[in-house]
Amino acid sequence: MRFGLFVPQGWKHDLVGLVPAEHWPAMRSLAQRADAGDVWESIWVFDHFHTVPEPTDEATHEAWTLMAAFAAATERVRLGQMCTCMSYRNPAYLAKVAATVDVVSGGRVEMGIGAGWYEHEWRAYGYGFPGAGERLARLAEGVQIMRQAWTEGVSTFAGEHYRTDGAIVRPLPLQEGGIPLWIAGGGERKTLRYAAQWARCTNFDGTLEGFTHKSRVLEEHCREVGTDFGSIVRSANYNVAIGRDEAEVAERLAERRAVLERHVGADAAEREMGSLAPHLPGVGTPEQIVEKLKPVVEAGMTYPILYFPEAATDTSGIELFEREVVPALRG
Repeated sequence: MRFGLFVPQGWKHDLVGLVPAEHWPAMRSLAQRADAGDVWESIWVFDHFHTVPEPTDEATHEAWTLMAAFAAATERVRLGQMCTCMSYRNPAYLAKVAATVDVVSGGRVEMGIGAGWYEHEWRAYGYGFPGAGERLARLAEGVQIMRQAWTEGVSTFAGEHYRTDGAIVRPLPLQEGGIPLWIAGGGERKTLRYAAQWARCTNFDGTLEGFTHKSRVLEEHCREVGTDFGSIVRSANYNVAIGRDEAEVAERLAERRAVLERHVGADAAEREMGSLAPHLPGVGTPEQIVEKLKPVVEAGMTYPILYFPEAATDTSGIELFEREVVPALRG
């Protein structure tokens, strides 16, 4: 079992209690806390520009800038994004950026990559919002460009959406074979097929029913393309509201709801709180969370990545998870 930790970057209104000058110190402190221990394999941020569940004027810090900053501020933990939107950056340029961060970090970058979905920020930044088929086609072409760039140091590629003509990507990433690709998402016809073709890791539905079903689909795609299904790490993300007892869990949920209601209103807050519903694996006392996660682990989920909404100002939930959940899942 390996564990990843999301560092609050503002996207989920998780830095709103801090003034901007305090954002980086808070993020750096959490990153260095994870780096200093032996619980967390990796730290993660989201690749988004506008807040959720509604766009507001609150800060959302850019993912790859944070990757470079974390690379310089830490020594051990691996560095990931869940997940980089292919169409937000030219893939050859992205390969160059990621290779540079990999060198700065000493070879610790993970490349989370996906087709993208947040229509508001797409249009706001002038990217349009092509249909799902085109977004997925861009993902497939971009992944091939990055793999070529990281293994050969140069990319020449002629696709429908992207073209390169001798794009030099030097130095190469320090990691042999290039930066590990996490192709994230549960699309069954294309995304999971791309994962079977090119990914070292996947990230999809973390409920037992969803995880089991997506795993079967991935396994079938692996069989069709000739990939060893067992060689692909299957991970899932979990929003966490943990407490020593049910009263403390309820208090944490109420605090989260109050933050959201202040910034996006009651209706949007209600929708977002669905990701912290009591039946979900990340919500409950340590014993309840272990009970809900163990069957998913037994189904092959070996890399949970955890998001604690309050972590920028309160690490007590992280500490409780480290103390009581991690040892139980590692067995």
